[in-house]
Amino acid sequence: MTPDVWLLLTAAVVVLLLAAWVAWTLTRLRRLEARVERAWTALDTQLTRRAALAEELCRDHAGAVGEERAARLAACVREVRAPRAGDRELTENALGRELRELPGDLPGVPRALRADLEGTATRIGLARRFYNDAVRDTHALRTRRLPSLLRLHAARPLPRFFDIEDDLREVTGSAAGGGRARP
Repeated sequence: MTPDVWLLLTAAVVVLLLAAWVAWTLTRLRRLEARVERAWTALDTQLTRRAALAEELCRDHAGAVGEERAARLAACVREVRAPRAGDRELTENALGRELRELPGDLPGVPRALRADLEGTATRIGLARRFYNDAVRDTHALRTRRLPSLLRLHAARPLPRFFDIEDDLREVTGSAAGGGRARP
């Protein structure tokens, strides 16, 4: 075989390998995009559930919570449902702080409601972690040199991280260390 044939075969193999890699990478990007959407849905569901539980708490048990605190809690719930500044993280942080500042013993508040609030706080922390992990993986793949150069998925916006304050020490097992869990 002549050198021209070898060169042509080598070029064909390189093109086939590049095409296979691009197909694999596009499939991976589509899967990551679906993973981000599923994780966001789970996180949004838990945030909505927390707002509904907080609304129930301040509406039905204002006496146990305290009228002033119930009013602040209700204002936080309204702000979460329709953030004026467009920054949902800020409003979710405010609601989370108000709920964390509630005393542990709320006489007159059903145990089931308190348990739901605690469980939802844990599920929010986990859902946020899953969502941010999916966003991190998407960023890592899309910002690599070759996908950036080939502009794979360039028409789609990069997903944003969702960073809110949560207390996952009991979930991550870092409570014994006394430090705050790292998102």
